[in-house]
Amino acid sequence: QVQLVESGGDSVQAGGSLRLTCTVTGDPYSYNCMGWFRQAPGKEREGVASIYKPGIYTYYADSVKGRFAISQDNAKNTLYLQMNSLKPEDAGMYYCAAAYRCVGDALAPQGYGYWGQGTQVTVSS
Repeated sequence: QVQLVESGGDSVQAGGSLRLTCTVTGDPYSYNCMGWFRQAPGKEREGVASIYKPGIYTYYADSVKGRFAISQDNAKNTLYLQMNSLKPEDAGMYYCAAAYRCVGDALAPQGYGYWGQGTQVTVSS
């Protein structure tokens, strides 16, 4: 079993930055693919960024490329999402997720079996 806890969400102005953190506990051999997802009110959950555990491959949604960066610290079992140049459309609940491996579309929520409770990001214009 794997447990995920997100933190770092906050309210910022457009153009600001935030760093989200996801702390993972449980069997480290249960997951090799991790990702960040977000969901705005009335919208479907969408993939933002994902990373293959060895840190070799990263994947980003087109809407965040060049602004967001996903990284991991395997020694601390922690996943990060650095978000820069935030826009109002980046607002939403951000979730951390894990899967045994990245399969197919690494940004598709259906591929992940472990989820955190989310952390709220608000971006004001």
